Amino acid sequence: EDGAGWLGFFRDLTARGLSGVALVTSDAHSGLVEAIGATLPGASWQRCRTHYAANLMAVTPKSAWAWVKALLHSVYDQPDADAVHAQFDRILDALTDKLPQVAAHLDSARADILAFTGFPKAAWRQIWSNNPQERLNREIRRRTDVVGIFPDRTALIRLVGAVLAEQHDEWTEQRRYLGLDILAKSRL
Repeated sequence: EDGAGWLGFFRDLTARGLSGVALVTSDAHSGLVEAIGATLPGASWQRCRTHYAANLMAVTPKSAWAWVKALLHSVYDQPDADAVHAQFDRILDALTDKLPQVAAHLDSARADILAFTGFPKAAWRQIWSNNPQERLNREIRRRTDVVGIFPDRTALIRLVGAVLAEQHDEWTEQRRYLGLDILAKSRL
């Protein structure tokens, strides 16, 4: 997960035609974030809210975890972008006197964790976290662990490709992860 690896990954994707990326959601690995900025011009970056919550809890006294988590989650329960930003400000005010280190950590991450507000509300649940990708990665890991040792690279690619095709079919036939109508609105 070094910066060079991510840079090569994104350069390969763009060389194969990836373009028009409006948003990338990920954890805050510095090499990953730098590679996104270097290869996907104009793309916003959303720090995964789940990963960020874990980072925030690392600077929060254990006795305050429940309170701080509840405050953070209240940001995501707001009806529109203005309300999200107003709630974020209220949380900073509430934390500044009691937990200044937590407030500073939260304030420094504002742009990273609120990037989702620049997109239609209908897409927020899908873009403020990379948990669906994490679940897909766990499913791939679960299926490959069963096999253990693959006879060759082709066999591994075939199994992982089947898992990805299965997920694609589910999104196509049962429920679309991110509807085309939402994507069209986000381009406005």
